[in-house]
Amino acid sequence: MHIPAIRKEPAVVSASTGLAEAISTTQTPLSHPSTRTSPTMASLFGSTANFNPRTLLVQSLNFALVLSTAFMLWKSLSLASDSPSPIVVVLSGSMEPAFQRGDLLFLWNRGLDTQVGEVVVYNVQGKDIPIVHRVVRRSGGGDKPLKLLTKGDNNALDDTELYASGQRFLSRGKDVIGSVVGYIPFVGYGTILLSEYPWLKSVMLGIMGLTVFLQRE
Repeated sequence: MHIPAIRKEPAVVSASTGLAEAISTTQTPLSHPSTRTSPTMASLFGSTANFNPRTLLVQSLNFALVLSTAFMLWKSLSLASDSPSPIVVVLSGSMEPAFQRGDLLFLWNRGLDTQVGEVVVYNVQGKDIPIVHRVVRRSGGGDKPLKLLTKGDNNALDDTELYASGQRFLSRGKDVIGSVVGYIPFVGYGTILLSEYPWLKSVMLGIMGLTVFLQRE
């Protein structure tokens, strides 16, 4: 069966920085003032050899500060929403037309009395893929554990085949990581590209590291 939202699932977060400075060209002898030679490998490595260690240290600390700030912001959102993943990205079309691939979803997990019609994100036991689907049935609540049955808006059948073996309902307290309280369309497409083309992660990290190395004060 077709696997739902955020693959039916989510994946998260990314960042970017600036460009390296250009390498100057050298002028040919006075007899040919109008011509210029292209940069050589020697000139490239010569320019990197002139780096100030203090500058490199400052740039490295700035890069670490950006990463730590992003991490602290993520943890703050997680604590405020009481969700381990307060922001997720829709990776599939199982929730269309309500949500499209690339939509960024914001979750809230402090109201546990989930009603039919709410869109929730849950984890399947034994799997590492969060799924975003709508609640179509509930049972229990109050003194009894709340049980939920979910289904993708664009799917013909409910999610029982996606649950763990022998599981017919989700436990609101154990399986659900949050209800969707807001979204921003399409801004999560970068996450989809990183998920479908893992080599892009290495390229991005390489560019960011090279930028920090080449950037001067």
